[in-house]
Amino acid sequence: MKFQISLLSLAVSSALLLSACQNDSNAKAVDAKAATAADAQAFIKQVNQDLRDNYPEEAAAQWVASTYINGDTQLLAAKANERSLARLKENTEKAATFSGVEGIDPATGRALKLLERSTSMPAPKDKAKLAELTRIASKLEGEYGAGKYCTGEGDAKQCRELGELEDVLRESRDYDKQLDAWQGWRTISPPMRADYQKLAELLNEGSQELGYANAGEFWRSSYDMSPAEFEAETDRLWDQVKPLYQNLQCYVRGKLEEKYGERGSINGMIPAHLTGNMWSQQWGNIWDLVEPYPGTGKLDITAGLAKQHYDDQAMVKRAEDFYTSLGMPSLPESFFQKSQFLKPRDRDVVCHASAWDMNYRGDVRIKMCIQPNEDSFTTIYHELGHIYYYLAYNDLPPLFQSGAHDGFHEAIGDTMVLGMTPEYLASIGLVDAPKVSEKATINAQMKMALDKIAFLPFGKLIDQWRWGVFDGRITPDNYNQAWWNLREKYQGVTSVGDRGEDFFDPGAKYHVPANVPYTRYFLSYILQFQFYRSLCDAAGHTGPLHTCTFYGNKEAGQRFWAMLQKGQSQPWQKTLKELTGKEEMDASAILDYFAPLNAWLEEQNKGKQCGWDEPSLAAK
Repeated sequence: MKFQISLLSLAVSSALLLSACQNDSNAKAVDAKAATAADAQAFIKQVNQDLRDNYPEEAAAQWVASTYINGDTQLLAAKANERSLARLKENTEKAATFSGVEGIDPATGRALKLLERSTSMPAPKDKAKLAELTRIASKLEGEYGAGKYCTGEGDAKQCRELGELEDVLRESRDYDKQLDAWQGWRTISPPMRADYQKLAELLNEGSQELGYANAGEFWRSSYDMSPAEFEAETDRLWDQVKPLYQNLQCYVRGKLEEKYGERGSINGMIPAHLTGNMWSQQWGNIWDLVEPYPGTGKLDITAGLAKQHYDDQAMVKRAEDFYTSLGMPSLPESFFQKSQFLKPRDRDVVCHASAWDMNYRGDVRIKMCIQPNEDSFTTIYHELGHIYYYLAYNDLPPLFQSGAHDGFHEAIGDTMVLGMTPEYLASIGLVDAPKVSEKATINAQMKMALDKIAFLPFGKLIDQWRWGVFDGRITPDNYNQAWWNLREKYQGVTSVGDRGEDFFDPGAKYHVPANVPYTRYFLSYILQFQFYRSLCDAAGHTGPLHTCTFYGNKEAGQRFWAMLQKGQSQPWQKTLKELTGKEEMDASAILDYFAPLNAWLEEQNKGKQCGWDEPSLAAK
């Protein structure tokens, strides 16, 4: 999954979250009666200045640790994060002294609330535990980035990195080779298990010192609603889209059964290694097996990139053009000079695509290992969504420099990707003019659904697993069983063979060892369609929603840019209403977009036994 980063996984980040501030009254260092509104305003002004002064060093340390992976850079990143977390802890305790002070202006009051929630890694007060937390966090991320699956001994030893293993799942249709690659990647994560357990304990301790029951409650308090209300909100949104996902799962499972026979499904569920993706989070790589009408309406973007001789720079420039066509500014020259576009040949790097704001002042970058293919091409459009969000709100104080909530940040670029219709791609010369037909529409929608709809349950369950770890429902001796219970319940995806507690399969997904909250991606997949429908309305689009592109429409661009400029300076509900007219997230735009496909899937699935037995979350 593609994602935004300021300080990846640690420390004070530009991904500051929204919450109602919950403070431990025992932590107050100063009597609130002695504090004044003017003191609070001065304090926030100083915090913002400190962020501008110190953040560039912290971001640089993390950048180097991700683009030059070794023990030295991990140490530098850990120490920078340690200092940052110590400052953050001190500032959150000082912020608590202003609880109950009268006369504080709204902007200062909001900044005080946001300050507490300015990290996904709440640190314990104890300095030794703080140092241990940052060391473990850096180690876990480094272990993932340097992970390899090795076989053989001596001169016959062969090691494959994640990208090579992903190629097997993407390209091979040999059942056993796919299973070997899938299982092989998961050999990197068992050594993480004990460190992750300790990480969770330290995060809980830091959260409890802030007045939260555990780190899961701390994370869920970031959305201008109570943790319980937010959890119920994610359930409501999932219920909206669940029937569409179940129709898709039933169809895809049937196609896998056609290809692999009785090995194509297990008790109504899809074997995880047959989805073409290392985590079964998106299924587009098995397009050749599930394409409804082979060859109809085919759009070969990869071939178009090759024909037009696109290199990494040209691909980035083309994505930039989509944004500037809406009236947004050109990217700064430093972006092209300092970004990592290609995988270096001489060192380990984290290839997972990410976007970075290095100094709150416009030093923006992306880190990728671009390949001349469709996946990299659309990923660039996504990452530039983060970059333009950074640029839009860079004039705000640092404490307000983030998305309205974290799901907003992930949705911006994907909204642009939805606008990359066949008509748009033809207009820039990457594909031939599309032939409009019902079969072509179903093919196009199926290809999109294998990415967007297949992802939704996965996007929800990652944090559900972590919330269970944090609150004790999932114990260390039950980590892997609980993980697969959730995979089976929500995705209808399962493993081949027993994945007992000798394994630590959650650690094979980057965002777990890197401690990156994941519900943001689930929310972003809801919001991007909601944003898209609103921009299409602003552009005056008529006709089926899936046919809309707003490329080149300045009115749509102006409305979008106005939303981006708000950052998190106001509650996300208000920001959402200003663009969409609604204060709540709504998945109905997804149902509108995929209405043709859903009707087709229901017809195709007639007479099939769809669904699967959802396991209890307590036992497999």
